[in-house]
Amino acid sequence: MFIDWLKVSQEFEEDLPVISDTAFAAIDTLTGEVMSTRYRAVKHEGSHSSRIHIQIQGRKVTVDGNPSRLNRHDNLWGFETVEQCITVYNELLAEYGLPPFTKCTRFEIRQGESGAKSSHLWADGCCIHRIDLTTNISVGKGNETAYLRGLASQRIGHSIGRLFPNGRSVDWTTSGSGKGARLQYRKAYDKSFEILDKHLPKVKKAFGEASPEFKYAQDIYNYAAETGIVRLEQELKSEYLSREKLCFWGLFDEGKYQTLHNEFLSVDQRLKVTKMDIASISQQLVLENIVDSTKAANTTAWYAHLWMTGQELDFTKNQVRVHAARLNRIGINIRNACDLKTFSTVFIREMREINPVKGIAPPTWYKRPNHLQRVAA
Repeated sequence: MFIDWLKVSQEFEEDLPVISDTAFAAIDTLTGEVMSTRYRAVKHEGSHSSRIHIQIQGRKVTVDGNPSRLNRHDNLWGFETVEQCITVYNELLAEYGLPPFTKCTRFEIRQGESGAKSSHLWADGCCIHRIDLTTNISVGKGNETAYLRGLASQRIGHSIGRLFPNGRSVDWTTSGSGKGARLQYRKAYDKSFEILDKHLPKVKKAFGEASPEFKYAQDIYNYAAETGIVRLEQELKSEYLSREKLCFWGLFDEGKYQTLHNEFLSVDQRLKVTKMDIASISQQLVLENIVDSTKAANTTAWYAHLWMTGQELDFTKNQVRVHAARLNRIGINIRNACDLKTFSTVFIREMREINPVKGIAPPTWYKRPNHLQRVAA
């Protein structure tokens, strides 16, 4: 697991220097008095079109971006701990004459202004408002779309899988329509396709087709395509981090991030994919020892057929719930609406050709960022 995005902030006791060349002032039109001033966020431009946003609001500093992408033209692998990311941010803050982020030692609930009903959490150190946890999975060359179609059929808690029209990405939201991810947003996508579609054209335009940078970008694409990399990412949003007390850097066990991410990575546990060994629904029920007779298997498979054809099923009836539970064990959730783009009446029995390898290490020729090497030293 590594961190693909991090947004943090901290309130300091001293006044902060102005680093933005643009400000917005609220002015009393009757007296001309400046009521308040808000400075535009600074976009720190690194090399290879990398960018980090720095926002000053009073005595509060907010930094938003991908620290392991800074001054690099790829982010196939990145930092594995919050501390590594904060080290990079602190080096950046020092360039602007700003104080460094520090770990929290305490937090408290503070009331709003006099008469206000709202309250907010305050801490004496760095607070995390967004963190994206990421893992690269190798599924084998040419197996990416089949694997993603399988993932789209799976449900994570109350979140429904949705396959994108191009078949190269899947996300999970409570509505199943790409909206409603208020606390966590999870997705999976074909990394080599993303590199080919977005990264290679950008590098070619910036450095030229004959440049070493473009050659290296091609090497990264070839590696991702040959190994069949599917990237699984989940964004933990501010409300979720606050609710779970995972926002105060230094006051929680960072291993909880890994535990949360492992739960997400287990989405494919009921997925069994091969291009060579397929079975019908009834056969799969027997092969998985979910039922002990062909008759029982055929009866349960009939409920899947009713679901697939759009029939309304009455889940208040015990027999419907029994068949739903059987089907769920082979990855068919008939409580969800059937998506004919992702549903298949044949099943993968074994992970032979598509055998996901999670958390793969980068190849020896991969160029880890200089600031990553400094942090690891």
